[in-house]
Amino acid sequence: MEQDVSVFLSRLARTLRPRSEQWAGLLMERTRGELPELWQHEDLARRAVSETADHVTGFLDALEHGRDAAEAQAPPAALELARAFADDGVPLSTLLRAYRLGHIGLLQLLMEESTRLTDDRRLAEAATLRLIATGFAYVDRSAEQVVIAYQEVRDRRVQRRLLITNEAGRRIGTTLDTTRTAEELAEVGTDGFADLVAVDLLDSALRGEEPLPPTEPPSLRRVAQRSVLEGCPDSPVATGGRPVYAPESAPSEVLATGLPILLRLTAPDGPTWLVPPGPPRFAFHSVLLLPLYARGTTLGLAQFVRHRTPAPFDEDDLLLAQEIAARAAVYIDNARRYTHERTTALTLQRSLLPQRLAAQSAVETAARYLPSGSSAGVGGDWYDVIPLSGGRVALVVGDVVGRGLHAAATMGRLRTAVRAFADIDLMPDELLTHLDDVVIRLQREEGREDGELSATCLYAVYDPASRLCALASAGHVAPVVALPATGSARTTAEAASVPILPIGPPLGLGGLPFETVQWELPEGSLLALYTDGLIQSRAREVGASLTLLRDTLGEASAPSLSPEQVCDRLLSTLLPERPADDVALLVARTMALDPGHVATLNLPSDFAAVAGARRFATDTLSAWGLDELSFATELIVSELVTNAIRYGKPPVHLRLVLDSALTCEVFDSNSTAPHMRRARTFDEGGRGLLLVAQLAERWGTRHGREGKTIWAEQALP
Repeated sequence: MEQDVSVFLSRLARTLRPRSEQWAGLLMERTRGELPELWQHEDLARRAVSETADHVTGFLDALEHGRDAAEAQAPPAALELARAFADDGVPLSTLLRAYRLGHIGLLQLLMEESTRLTDDRRLAEAATLRLIATGFAYVDRSAEQVVIAYQEVRDRRVQRRLLITNEAGRRIGTTLDTTRTAEELAEVGTDGFADLVAVDLLDSALRGEEPLPPTEPPSLRRVAQRSVLEGCPDSPVATGGRPVYAPESAPSEVLATGLPILLRLTAPDGPTWLVPPGPPRFAFHSVLLLPLYARGTTLGLAQFVRHRTPAPFDEDDLLLAQEIAARAAVYIDNARRYTHERTTALTLQRSLLPQRLAAQSAVETAARYLPSGSSAGVGGDWYDVIPLSGGRVALVVGDVVGRGLHAAATMGRLRTAVRAFADIDLMPDELLTHLDDVVIRLQREEGREDGELSATCLYAVYDPASRLCALASAGHVAPVVALPATGSARTTAEAASVPILPIGPPLGLGGLPFETVQWELPEGSLLALYTDGLIQSRAREVGASLTLLRDTLGEASAPSLSPEQVCDRLLSTLLPERPADDVALLVARTMALDPGHVATLNLPSDFAAVAGARRFATDTLSAWGLDELSFATELIVSELVTNAIRYGKPPVHLRLVLDSALTCEVFDSNSTAPHMRRARTFDEGGRGLLLVAQLAERWGTRHGREGKTIWAEQALP
């Protein structure tokens, strides 16, 4: 019986061999009804007919020659088709189910034919059993080989996916720049994955604002795109242009829903938002549209397009693109948040700095503030020019340690404190001591560790009457001073130098002293006060930068150059590129009061000297052509000199200064400051300072090492 079955099956195989292609067609028709998803891939479905015919032929060969079906080799076309299924993203379960359906269909056809070839029931039953066993052995063996071929491709795809994911992690998000991050996404996407990548961002995201829900049509800008073709000829929108998406279009749907879309295109003329105008030149066949979504906010849209790569995008590609886009969206949102915080901090910083420097009779000034070009953020650098009594002026430069909004806000608080302390005419070292206390208080209020909140500050006071400049430093770099040119030739080192200045500790350490030094400056001297960002450069050492600063300031000390021009020259020489750190620069050219506008009188500690002081004031104002102010000035001088003789200590000096205002100053060596008090009805005194306050626009006290000066300022008629 065994031999009869083998002979029968061999005859059956020879009989059916000419009909193998016909049977392959029948099997494919049966499979189409069971697996309609397989026919979505039309090119693969066409190849599957030939592959099925090869399987039928191979199985019939095993029956005809009595070979062991478990040793059969799957046809090469079957292995190639399995690889194509893997490339196209067809699930392995679908492929194996197709094999099972084909196996069952082929066995049914063979059993139907076997009953036609014999009337021997026992032979037919034995042949059927042999067919079933051989069929299972064949389909198991061929399916095993097909799965291996399929899995090899899938493994390569997984490795490729991991490689692209790793590349995305390495290459995307290297900066805190929104546009550059979008460009990095496009570069990674076209590196062996897509033929064209375009990135569109909402206007609000580009401005660093909190993105709003997309409008209809959404207001977008194409910030980056990259193609495998030079110049992106396959894109309908240029970089920097504004793509327009109709409300019913797929991109608008992605922006509205936040869900990705995989599009398969069959028509040569695709949607207008994808295809460049003119005759069709590119065979667009698949598109991935992904929202750039991070932290609950839609930032824009990323498009991945294929037209040169034959294989269309599949579900695995969609997952990979989602992973890349999600990573890029987080970095873009980081850049957006950084841009928002930087813009806010910079706006706050600029609003806290002087909007314009008031004209001074003591100095001619110009200033610059440059935010850093790095990703560190806006710092706490500041400068200020503060008018003081007697025509003097305070020049301030400082730097708060840290970056961002907190540094800018702290800078504003310290600048306000400096102005308040300057208003009571503290000496530079005393002012820095009080400012040090302010920083320590801020540390305690904010619960910061010692030194965590810190700042540096340089405070200088210039007196145009004496041409003396007094300054003190709290951890800040010393200024550079350029003296005016004289008749004799001089070297650059002689023209500009850094004065010897004891640098005190930074603000916030507490308990350490500051020291004031002073020296005389000729009229027309240039002072450059700056923060360390001006001399810190990647290209030069600090010492070389400081030498360059001195040389440049010395060359620019000619009177023909204004402080504005000096500022520009210093910045262009020292900072040819965007600075790595914030820079505050304050340039001042000193001026001197005409000696004829300063009148001084030494007074004995005797009340009889008050009358002489009044006459001196009247005669001086008459010589200056200010007779209108004589009456008020006599009263002010009388009250101030009387108080100095009564409550102060000798020597007593009276000084009248004519500048933008008329200032009366009385000095005595007693450090006790006067104060106004409320005089009762029958009191004989106590109204002097009240009278002075009514007659003068401003009045106050400033303390020195050897005593105090009471001053009162009147506006000129």
